[in-house]
Order: sequence, then C-alpha cells, then structure tokens
Amino acid sequence: MGKLLAGIDLGTTALKIAVFDTTGKMQGNATLEYQLITPKPYFVESDPAVYMDAIVKGFGKLAEQGVDLMDLAAISFSLQSETMFFVDEYGVPLRNSISWMDNRAVEQAEYLTAKYGDEVCYQHTGQISFAANWPVAKALWVKQNEPEVFSKTRKILLIEDFIIFQLTGRYVSDCAMLCSTLYWDITTKKYWQPMLDELGMTEENFPEIMEPGEVVGNVLPDMAKKLGINPHAKVCTGAMDNAIGAVGVGACHPGMFSESIGSTLAVCVPTRDICYDPNRQMPVHYYPIRDTYMMHTFTSGGICLRWFRDKFCKYEMTTAEMTGVDAYDLMTKQAEQTPPGADGLIFLPHLSGSLAPDVNPNATGVFMGITLVHGKGHFIRAVMESLGYLVRRNMEALSDMGIEVDEVRAFGGGSKSPAWNQIKADILQKTICVTNSKEAACLGAAILAGHAVGIFDSIEAACDSMIEVVARYEPNPANKEIYDRGFEIYKKMQNDCAELFDMISKR
Repeated sequence: MGKLLAGIDLGTTALKIAVFDTTGKMQGNATLEYQLITPKPYFVESDPAVYMDAIVKGFGKLAEQGVDLMDLAAISFSLQSETMFFVDEYGVPLRNSISWMDNRAVEQAEYLTAKYGDEVCYQHTGQISFAANWPVAKALWVKQNEPEVFSKTRKILLIEDFIIFQLTGRYVSDCAMLCSTLYWDITTKKYWQPMLDELGMTEENFPEIMEPGEVVGNVLPDMAKKLGINPHAKVCTGAMDNAIGAVGVGACHPGMFSESIGSTLAVCVPTRDICYDPNRQMPVHYYPIRDTYMMHTFTSGGICLRWFRDKFCKYEMTTAEMTGVDAYDLMTKQAEQTPPGADGLIFLPHLSGSLAPDVNPNATGVFMGITLVHGKGHFIRAVMESLGYLVRRNMEALSDMGIEVDEVRAFGGGSKSPAWNQIKADILQKTICVTNSKEAACLGAAILAGHAVGIFDSIEAACDSMIEVVARYEPNPANKEIYDRGFEIYKKMQNDCAELFDMISKR
C-alpha cells in the first residue's frame, strides 16, 4: 500500500486538492477555480463537466510539483452540500447541476410544508423546514418544470456520488452528505419513503448509502491512467465540506465549535446524540464520525467578499495582477484602516437567501447606514463584520438549546486573515484558535481516507496527534460595546426586512 493520502475539496467556486503523508505533512496542493451559471435570480447552476476537469488538472499540477502519485494509498472528499445532478442510465448528466445556493423551488417547498409540516420534517431529517434550497424541493421542481429531463432521469446524485461514479463506476453516497437532502431519514439512516413517493421514485433511483470514510473501491484503470495516479489507490467516501473541515482542525469533541469562511460560512458543533432544538432554529446533521451528530448551519460567506471584489474592486484586482499581491490583502488593508463598527455601516450577507437560524429564501443583501463619510474600506469592513455577526447569531441559538461553546476553531479562507480573525474574536468576545492545518478540508478528507484503509486506528486519535493550535486571537474588550450594539442592529435588520424581502421577490 502507498503512503500518501489525497483530500479533494470540491467547493462552490473552486477545487482544492492536497496530498499528505501519514504524519499530516502536506506534500503538495493545487487550486482551480470554476464558474457558476446564474441564468436568472435565485437560479444557480454549474456545467457538470467542470468538476472532473478540475480534478484531472489538479492531479496534473501535483505531478508538476514532484508529488509521487504512484505512492497514493487513498482518496477521500470534502464536498459542497446539496449540489445535485440528474443522470441517465449511463451516468450522463441530463442538465446542468443545480447548486446548493439555488433557491428556485420556493413553491415546491411551500407545498411540502403544507402537506407534511415542518415539525415532521425536523423529526425525520434533522432539517428545520422544507426550505427551497434542499434537494428534495429542487427535484420536485425539475419533475414539474422539466418533465422531459425527469422522465429520463435514472439516478439523482449529489456531487460526491457523481464524482465517485466517475472514479469507480459505483453509485455511492454517505450519511453526512445525505442528511440535508430531505429524502434521507436521520433516525433510520435510510431513504425517507414519503419523499420518494412525492418524486415517484424508489431507492433504485438513488445511490447506495455508506458511512463517511468507507472504502468504495479502486480507481478505474482508465481513470487512474488519466489522473496519473496509483491504479491501486482506494476511493473512499467523504463528507460535507464544513463538517470534514471541522475534522481537519481537530474539532471532534462536544463543546468544540468550528467556523469556516470559504464561499460559504459554516458552523459545526459535534454531539453524541441527535439533539433537537425546541425552538426549531438549529438543524441536526450527521458528523463524519460514525453515529456522531452535529449542530450545523451554513449560508453565504466569503462569496460576499468575492462578489464585492469582482464588482467594485477592479483597481485592487489590476494592482494584484501587476504586483503579485493578493487583491484580498489590498482590500483587508483598507478594512484595517476603518474603525470597528465601520462608522455605523452594517451589512446583511444574504446574497442567495438566508438559512438557519433565520431561514428566509427571499432574503437579500442589505447595506444599512450609508452616509457621506463612508468609503470603500467601510464597505469591505462591513462585509467582514457581517459574517462575525452571523456566527454570533448561531452561537446565540445554540446557547438557547443549552449547548455552550468552549472553544472556537477557525478554518477556511477567512481564517488566513489575521484582521478578520480579530474582528470575529471581538464580535464573539471569544478566543479564535487557528491550527497548523493547511487546507483543513483536504486534511480532514485525508484523515478519513487514512482511517478507511487502516492507517489510523481512529479519527479522533489522528486529529489529536496531527493537529495543534498555532495562533490565538483574544477579544479586545474595548470593542465589546461597539459590536454588542452592532449585533442588535444586525438582528433587527434581519427581522424588519423580512416583509421587504418578500416584496422584492415578487417583482
């Protein structure tokens, strides 16, 4: 057996792939961006071909870096949740994939809510409502609006299922990915029959269910040759990116809170048992460790800053191309020169609806408090602060359940910014810990792969021995009053704009 482990992170807007040795040392990594397709408001899709194309190019870049891909023992995945594919009997996509960010299926979600009720949804799936972003509502939308596609559909797949089929020829999914589809029952770990009935489908139209971090099989010979990797390398199930990133920073024990700012913002808190929120604000998900669960929410995150960069920071992007300095670093410097609280400018970061604990598929982004004093730095800082407020809102909901946070571990692109980490520490009034995990989601996937093929005795033991905290950001008490007030305004904006969101969505 080889000695290297690959973690493939298939994110919303980019693929990251990294290879590690068995001590956790990264041997090489590559990043490739791809584009989303937004044909109309609330519709978000992708060309299915971009994902395998990025994987092929990613392994090619690793080979160029001198990584010995013939020494690869296993591959696992960190994946965007809910992005779904409709394929024919040969596994060929019949339409563009539909992104997790897509909110087209509002009518279908309302129908399911009226028929079954959100309490039934919560008890069976762990998700707090039949929201438009969940795959079952989108599948129903395709059935009703694209009958020619649906009639030819032989399998409905998530992104993990689609990629594993390309690599191994098997249709397989895992519990941690399926838990937010709403056609999977968290209490039985089987497909939820009422939702299959709604779609007019059977279990045969969906992948085989496995645990996260289990061996699926060898890479197909032709595919191994195409990727340039060891043909005996094992392909293993992974888990949703936010949960597996939590593994990658060692947040494997109850009371440990992980937050990630990538394209999405996500929070995860592992629990030993299914823990329902009596206020039905916090969903329950399946964690990448067998029979472990987590309180987990996610919504638009770093994509808000990317949107602002792409639309309003052409100067910074041009300067970055000329100097080699990252455009985000240039933006962050402007935010650092802006006072905490951005002189009263506050942003709601809902560029594609909002999810738990304040679910509203019609929510949009809002800047509030704009005056003549505000410049670009204020807007950048307001975007960064808004995600700190969103994390705090989740902590507030967890506290209402009796789940207190002992430690915060940050990962994702946002954790690489000392300024952003300090902003979050000040807003949360808690220490933000950053670990030595480079590419945490990829490392978490590699840990799952290593455990699957027997290199590690347990996931917890691997985390404890491979991961350490390398930076701590302590909250500045001087900023507490500013951010306490900002948080109250943020929550009031969320509530007071709800009617306006509905009005805007019906234009």
